Amino acid sequence: MLNPLKNLLTQFFLPEGNSSQQSDERKLQLATAVLLVDVMRSDAQVSDVERSVTLQTLRTRFALSDDELTQLVAQAEATAQRANDYFTFTSAMNDHFTQPQKIQVVEYMWQVAYADGHIDANENHLISKIAGLLYVTHGEYIAAKMRAKEAAQLG
Repeated sequence: MLNPLKNLLTQFFLPEGNSSQQSDERKLQLATAVLLVDVMRSDAQVSDVERSVTLQTLRTRFALSDDELTQLVAQAEATAQRANDYFTFTSAMNDHFTQPQKIQVVEYMWQVAYADGHIDANENHLISKIAGLLYVTHGEYIAAKMRAKEAAQLG
C-alpha cells in the first residue's frame, strides 16, 4: 500500500540532470506547491480565485514559465492527493529554507486561504499544522496571517 506513494515521491524527488542544486530547487518547488494546493483544496470547494492566487504565487516565487508552472501544479495536485502526511515536504523546507523563507511559505498559504474572502476551519487547521512542522513561532505565524489578510484587503 505504501509502495505506490513511495514510488510517486521518489519519481518527483529524483535529481533532474546532474545538478544536485537543481534537484533541491525542484524538491522545494514541489513541496511549496503541494502545501499551497492542499490549502486550496482543504475547504469544500476549490474556487477559481484560490487557484489563481496559487498559480500567481508559484509563478512569482520560482520565476516559472507557463509550461513549468502547469507541470509543477499537476505534479503537486497528484502528490497532494496521495500524500498521507507533510513530513517529506516540510523536512525539505526545514533542510533548505531560511526561517524568513519558511515564514513566507506560511504567508503564501494564508494568501491562498484568504483569496476567496473566507477562512474555512480546515484551512486554518492545515496552516497551523504546517507552521508547527516548519518551526514557525506563533508570533511569526500570526504576523504572516495578518500580512496576508491585509494584502487581501479583508481587515
